[in-house]
Amino acid sequence: MSAYPRFFKEPIRYMRWAAIEKPAIFWSLVIGSFGPAFFVIGPVTRRLAGDQYPRPPIPLTYPIPSGPRKQLSGYDDE
Repeated sequence: MSAYPRFFKEPIRYMRWAAIEKPAIFWSLVIGSFGPAFFVIGPVTRRLAGDQYPRPPIPLTYPIPSGPRKQLSGYDDE
């Protein structure tokens, strides 16, 4: 039974040790472990925040107004 790593015997104590001795590795694993949960939680929170799906299409041209253009007045360009 001594072949098992210390993590499997005392996981809380091992995590406490790792947080103190190797904080970069420990916290990167903690933050990275939340990644799969965001696949489920992410779309729900976006919908609650008001993001619409499917998104409206991006316009490819500038809309041309119908009818004649109005002549500007009040500007001294001439």
